Amino acid sequence: MSEIKIAVLTPDGREERTVTTGTKAWELFADNPDVIAARVGEDPSTSSGHRLKDLAYELADGDDVEGVLIDSKDGHDILRHSTAHVMAQAVQELFPEAKLGIGPPVTDGFYYDFDVETPFVPEDLVKIESRMKKIIKANQKFSRRVTTDDDARVELADEPYKLELIGLKGSAADAAEGASAEVGGGELTIYDNLDRNGEIAWKDLCRGPHLPTTKRIPAFKLMRSAAAYWRGDEKNKQLQRIYGTAWESKEALEAHLTRIEEAERRDHRKLGRELDLFSFPDEIGSGLPVFHPKGGIIKREMEDYVRAKHIEHGFEYVGTPHIAREQLFHTSGHLPYYGDGMFPALDVDGQDYRLKAMNCPMHNLIFRSRGRSYRELPLRLFEFGSVYRNEKSGVIHGLTRVRGFAQDDSHSYCTKEQAPAEVKHLLDFMLTVLKDFGLDDFYLEMSTRDDSNKDKFVGSDEDWAEATKILEDVASETGLDLVPDPGGAAFYGPKISVQAKDAIGRTWQMGTVQYDFNQPAADRFNLEYQAADGTRQQPVMIHSAKFGSIERFLGVLVEHYAGAMPPWLAPVQVEMIPVADAFNDYVYDIAGKLKKAGVRVEVDESSDRFQKKIRNAQLQKIPFMLIAGGEDVEKGAVSFRYRDGRQENGIPVDEAIERIVAAVESHKQV
Repeated sequence: MSEIKIAVLTPDGREERTVTTGTKAWELFADNPDVIAARVGEDPSTSSGHRLKDLAYELADGDDVEGVLIDSKDGHDILRHSTAHVMAQAVQELFPEAKLGIGPPVTDGFYYDFDVETPFVPEDLVKIESRMKKIIKANQKFSRRVTTDDDARVELADEPYKLELIGLKGSAADAAEGASAEVGGGELTIYDNLDRNGEIAWKDLCRGPHLPTTKRIPAFKLMRSAAAYWRGDEKNKQLQRIYGTAWESKEALEAHLTRIEEAERRDHRKLGRELDLFSFPDEIGSGLPVFHPKGGIIKREMEDYVRAKHIEHGFEYVGTPHIAREQLFHTSGHLPYYGDGMFPALDVDGQDYRLKAMNCPMHNLIFRSRGRSYRELPLRLFEFGSVYRNEKSGVIHGLTRVRGFAQDDSHSYCTKEQAPAEVKHLLDFMLTVLKDFGLDDFYLEMSTRDDSNKDKFVGSDEDWAEATKILEDVASETGLDLVPDPGGAAFYGPKISVQAKDAIGRTWQMGTVQYDFNQPAADRFNLEYQAADGTRQQPVMIHSAKFGSIERFLGVLVEHYAGAMPPWLAPVQVEMIPVADAFNDYVYDIAGKLKKAGVRVEVDESSDRFQKKIRNAQLQKIPFMLIAGGEDVEKGAVSFRYRDGRQENGIPVDEAIERIVAAVESHKQV
């Protein structure tokens, strides 16, 4: 029997091995049950590409092989996609007329779409989950086989959505929602679920990879069902989508379910109603929030803070209109490359106008309004710009995905030589803002061009290489983790985004820094400055937003703090609670002193019982309660109570006010 040479990648390094021809990947990892797939590629000296393979993959000469652990990101995706297959099998066994859509893994779980006559109800999910457990216990084998388009069409003749995906294979439409989970460029494959006798129990069009057997699914749960348009297009038929989650252990599943419960408790939409912060009136339209007085206070504090910080960091405040002639957005390149994200044209005096989806074209006109000298650079312009984006109804979510929002939008115009320092300045500024708002666990994401689809991007290879290197170098200097995001760049240049973790470990994309060599160009806005040698030069334009969307940032903060905002952001900072009506004048006098000190204070003189007043203040997440009774009046003091229930009695009024003012000015949580 002949031999081949391979290399096994381990945490300790690259280990050269000689194995017999026909050796399968599983044989390399037979002693580690946590390995559920393999990452395979050629020798790094000839290729850096690695592909995920089933453990049944037959090794080839020169392969580099690395085991994929079930608790890794790739491992989770494989586990969840395999569980989605088991769910689809269970559905078709219980509902034989169900037609298959797609079933990809998603963050923390998976889903599968079905065309069924009657929508699923919770009782159906219980039955499906029970049938899945039987399939898992049966230890069916996931078996991959290559097929042809024609043979697949015959095999899947009763599955109209799979037939459509076969038609998409290898085309641009293959990037449609979820399609890539089923088919990919190159060969077409079907995965069979084989029973103990080797008979096909179920099959699905899929590129894999999958777990070796169904019994390798340790823990799963079906979460809910919902309606979803086929391939995310509202013009297509509405299918029924079942969501589930799967984890490497029962303990990991329980921890995830606990996180979900905590996330539901923190849901900013729920807290927004309970705390009377904002609402989404149907009469205004989906994705268009209104802020109530209490929410308006938080929003104003955020705006005041970031406006002052921008001025402190050398920015000049500007203002631009909400609409502009359509041609402006052709000049910037947004209509050709971002037109689907903009609202349709408005007819104004026979001319087409657009609601702005971004502020940069108008800032360019401010820069171009007069001659500029190198002495003015970097020129930094900033505004709270209201923008409008035509988001699909299915993705709108509270304040975190809206159609109308305000950006703390800024644009820096600088020389190429100044660009690295300006990017660093902006990134440091952004991280400072996040820390001031209590977010201090983050990493950076580097979004670059998709070189296989250059038609979606403008600019030369040289422009992209130069811009990308500048951002990467600056990002690396921060010492933060830098995660690649291939293809995620804006059409006009690469970007760095800050990914921040909240109090329960969820990651949110926050502000961005984007390098733009497109809009200043001669065939766009033709921006110029006079250089030291008297020549006319093109500046570099760097976009940045510290909050990103103020609305979205506020929604994230509400969830991060579970509605209990730090004192400086709290709509009501102090609740004065008299023990009885006889002490109303005393607490009003203290309230007056607090107001003079700039503190937001309310007095509860309602007819509620004393304990109910305390409970009401706690439910409203008010940071401080000052309680006054007879003994307090005699001593010129108050009982100082925090929202977590801690209380100190007999605190002199002046000391209580000093404590509160200090807490507000510190911008810290209490």
